[in-house]
Amino acid sequence: MSYEPDPRVDAYIRALPPWQQEICQEVRALVHAADPEVTETIKRTVQPYFVLQGNICALLAAKDHVNVFLYDGAIVPDPEDIITAGHDNQTARTVGFRQGERINARALTAMFKQIIANNRAGGWRKLKG
Repeated sequence: MSYEPDPRVDAYIRALPPWQQEICQEVRALVHAADPEVTETIKRTVQPYFVLQGNICALLAAKDHVNVFLYDGAIVPDPEDIITAGHDNQTARTVGFRQGERINARALTAMFKQIIANNRAGGWRKLKG
């Protein structure tokens, strides 16, 4: 592990069923691998967020799936069609994973890297405007 884990994120993930833990740990590893400067925190009292000069993504485990909210202002390309919800949302779109589904690591990592690049360029609000 080449990042500083936030114990609150660890606690959030540990409280989930094993299949959701696996998804969250894989997403966590992917977002940290996208850039070594990514940090993690808790916002909205319990929700894990991954940030670098702005939000990159957040995790939210629901009863039958895990949502990964991508804070991209709907400007990051999705050539592999991994976005599952929020297509018309102006702030964040969602990639949802259900038990047994594989994560398209290549596509999700590409989106993380683009969001990070956009954050470094002033954020999606500036780029979109």
